[in-house]
Amino acid sequence: MGKEHHLTKRRQYILTAVEEAGEISVISLSKRFNVSEVTIRQDLQALSEQGVLLRVRGGALSPNTLPEFSFDVRQQQRAAEKAQIGREAANLINYGDTIFLDASTTAQAVIPFIKKLPELTVITNSLKAAMNLLDAPQIQVMMPGGTLRRESISLIGFWHDELLANFHVQTGFFGARGLTVEEGLTDVNLNEVALKRELVNHCRRVVGMLDSTKWGNVASATFAQLSQVHQVISSLNAPPDLVDQVRRHGVEVVLV
Repeated sequence: MGKEHHLTKRRQYILTAVEEAGEISVISLSKRFNVSEVTIRQDLQALSEQGVLLRVRGGALSPNTLPEFSFDVRQQQRAAEKAQIGREAANLINYGDTIFLDASTTAQAVIPFIKKLPELTVITNSLKAAMNLLDAPQIQVMMPGGTLRRESISLIGFWHDELLANFHVQTGFFGARGLTVEEGLTDVNLNEVALKRELVNHCRRVVGMLDSTKWGNVASATFAQLSQVHQVISSLNAPPDLVDQVRRHGVEVVLV
């Protein structure tokens, strides 16, 4: 019991240290608490799985001060979880549908599982998604223009209502940097947020796709209130209490 108490207390102190510093190393935490680096890595992994910090090479970052990593780096993070989420999301897509995919790595995890559909229209602002669909000529890809955003390899800018009015978008798939009951789905870049808000209003069904680390986090701005979200697809290790909160607000949550 005493050992568990010390473990819990140390992890609370670690979390406080990370939040205060924004970023902290395994070495400095090991020296501060006089425990091995292996022990600190175990602590950070446990806290990361709770979604209260982000585990990075050599240390940890606070979710409140996270930099926006490049697309390639983000694509490698929790890749197995994202693949499972993408597989489940693909079950919502039917022959002949028109869907929207945002530029998040989680939303684009659906792409390998939809390429065999005989007919589909994909609206996206993601250059990466468009490139990944080049070998599926039966899928029509629509990309309204905009300004290149290198961090997400996407085009940003407002899409005119007249253009979107020509399409009946059955389902929009949106990744997020955070999900809470109070703030809904949030993201970092304000230009991406503005575009997502616009698309949320044109989708008959809004599906949030997020790995287990995003629960309880709040990023810069909200692009979809919880009342606008129909379904959330996430990982089996998503925090149960937060999942229950979202479900009590009438949102279907599927864990895979």
